[in-house]
Amino acid sequence: MTEIRIQTEAFSMQEEWGKLRSRLGTDAGAVAAFVGLVRDVQGEGPTTLTLEHYPGMTEKSIAAIVAEAERRWQLAAVTVIHRVGPLQPAEQIVLVLAASQHRAEALAACTFIIDCLKTDAIFWKKETAGGDARWLQATGEDLARAAGQRAAVGS
Repeated sequence: MTEIRIQTEAFSMQEEWGKLRSRLGTDAGAVAAFVGLVRDVQGEGPTTLTLEHYPGMTEKSIAAIVAEAERRWQLAAVTVIHRVGPLQPAEQIVLVLAASQHRAEALAACTFIIDCLKTDAIFWKKETAGGDARWLQATGEDLARAAGQRAAVGS
């Protein structure tokens, strides 16, 4: 049971949690959750993070990440919601819920999905702060974390 959504509107973690729980029934013993927030660029005035995507292609790239997680761990359900459009500091940008029979699998899958979203999901991110705009790319740390996730033995 996988749900992937790209949307401009805010999401409610509580509502999404409830939807996942109703889909699960008694099929899982753990749900791991991650919510990403937009950070402020300190000292540079008001910040806006604008995400653009290619409809269809972005969802396909996320589905490939989730499919890889499902091959590695026995997952009962996964929800990934990613926002696009202009976002302000402290707004929620991404939600990952991963459910499994056991907590270790749910936690590992959730970590894997969020790390790979940073590097493999097809989004274009532009940060505007203090009147200056710049396009963002995955950092070396992001790339190393995703590579480490993929290379992990026994996952």
